[in-house]
Amino acid sequence: MSARHPIISVTGSSGSGTTSVKNTFEQIFRRESVTAVFIEGDAFHAMDRAAMREAMAREPTLSHFGERANLLDALEAVFRAYGESGAGRTRHYIHDARDAARWKGEPGTFSAWEEFPPDSDLLFYEGLHGALANARVNVAQHADLKIGVVPVINLEWIQKLHRDRDARGYSTEAVTDVILRRMPDYVTTICPQFTNTDINFQRIPTVDTSNPFIARWIPTADESMVVIRFRDPKGIDFPYLISMIAGSFMSRANSVVIPGGKLDLAMQLILTPMILQLVERRRRLL
Repeated sequence: MSARHPIISVTGSSGSGTTSVKNTFEQIFRRESVTAVFIEGDAFHAMDRAAMREAMAREPTLSHFGERANLLDALEAVFRAYGESGAGRTRHYIHDARDAARWKGEPGTFSAWEEFPPDSDLLFYEGLHGALANARVNVAQHADLKIGVVPVINLEWIQKLHRDRDARGYSTEAVTDVILRRMPDYVTTICPQFTNTDINFQRIPTVDTSNPFIARWIPTADESMVVIRFRDPKGIDFPYLISMIAGSFMSRANSVVIPGGKLDLAMQLILTPMILQLVERRRRLL
């Protein structure tokens, strides 16, 4: 962690909703005039799409959730370098034609590595491994604020199924195969990170999601509740949050439950002062 060059990481598995959380952070950054540099977890995959398919043909349990398919040493090195000097580099994984037009490359490949622009206020990471810490790699130790996005598993699968079918053109069978292949890495690599996060946002549907593989719609925000868990509840003004978010209540001493439609409001109320604290601390030291 670094007071001069703070790092925020948002961690969640594929289909969890980290992109929506990133959008809320971007709103806060714009409103509060915070200059952030962004890195995506996909940029640190070890192989492009073609090479990954060849590797999976040889090793069927290989998945992007696990360490072997990612450059996690490089990710930790970027976090460390940014914390020390505010410098670093990243690239972009080109998912589709829209990304291809933006980054001038073929879908399934990577853009060129680029250095971070100078004089940023903080680094923002969104991806699979922003709170990873084990015997070999420790990304979590370098992040000043770690956010977990963790819908209940059936909802996560529904969101992934709909995104991959509608936006990326995969069949239900292909997406199901990916879910099954990733399960060992989900258990051993993804889940343990949510013990390391400072705040977890867990969306829970209030409608039947018993069979996610036939669900015709993703449950809406109004058909959900969100459990917000704070690892360290000291300094959190729970009475203020409850008064500001209609329909919310405390379920434990470190947890608040809110209506799903109030998630953006809750994130604004909770995260804005935390971001400003990091930025003000940095600016006082410069």
